[in-house]
Amino acid sequence: MSKVTNPPTTESRKADHIRVNLEENVKFPNITTGLERYRFLHQAVPELDLADIDSTVALFGKQLQAPILISSMTGGTADAQRINCNLAEAAEAHGIAMGLGSQRAAIEDSTLVETFQVRQVAPNILLFANIGAVQLNYGYGIEQCQRAVDMIEADALILHFNVLQEAVQPEGDTNFAGLLSKVEAVAKALPVPIIAKEVGWGFSEKNVRDLANAGVAAIDVAGSGGTSWSEVEYYRAPTAFHAKVARSFADWGIPTADAIRYARAGAPDLPIFASGGLRDGIDIAKSIALGADIGGLAGPFLKAANESVETVDELIRILKAQIRIAMLCSGANDISALKQTPLIEQ
Repeated sequence: MSKVTNPPTTESRKADHIRVNLEENVKFPNITTGLERYRFLHQAVPELDLADIDSTVALFGKQLQAPILISSMTGGTADAQRINCNLAEAAEAHGIAMGLGSQRAAIEDSTLVETFQVRQVAPNILLFANIGAVQLNYGYGIEQCQRAVDMIEADALILHFNVLQEAVQPEGDTNFAGLLSKVEAVAKALPVPIIAKEVGWGFSEKNVRDLANAGVAAIDVAGSGGTSWSEVEYYRAPTAFHAKVARSFADWGIPTADAIRYARAGAPDLPIFASGGLRDGIDIAKSIALGADIGGLAGPFLKAANESVETVDELIRILKAQIRIAMLCSGANDISALKQTPLIEQ
């Protein structure tokens, strides 16, 4: 077995992730989100006015103008700082939520803190801090979680679960044993809500039930069908051995549509975030009809933010219009009605 003698720093790994996501095809080769299996029943006589459609949603005490989340992506590099500020400025203008990438790099190296700080351009958005759950087995605890929250003045903390990604990384942290009790301790101690998030392979119904019992306040399903992080690791693998191992998991995971239904069954009373391969406002609307509360996108936002804040602004305006038109044409005047809207399964 090949060995990596000089493991990359967290900062260099984050730079690799941005580069690979922008330059390579890292989609699942065969697995789809499953959202294409569903269609809205078109209402030719909806008895609604598009101008009156209400797409606002309340979450963690803040009002979002649309059920859109800029999913957690990056931080820890100069490029990431530019990308995050572009995302946050547009999120502020449109009143939507935003998550930041894993803040481990900044906890390890305080000079990287500013690459995550966006409150100067987005003082009012619903903003999520982010730490890898597995780090709770590698010296992290309540103090580090609180530092992540304080660092960016976050409204909630994401604990992300990326077991497959860590397992195929040469430098991965692979001890996921006993995490639920540590998640529970963090949830009890922190003054902000805890969000459990997968990163692209989905949670099973049992996972969701266990996390809810541990005290998490929301679930981000992050199902399969979008970015495959085993494919990302394939492209940055240092040896043929690691590349072959990573590539074999290219089609692993729970499709997003199924993960939403598992999450709603496992935690009927918690907010559910749909993410993992969502590409437009119709996907977000379908996800809400399947049981989610909001929908998150990452890849499209990364590409837009790499260009400019104006490109992000245009993307958000398109998403908002798509959601509202989908609601009109399916007869849903607000998000509560959209949740009750039946879908045709194909």
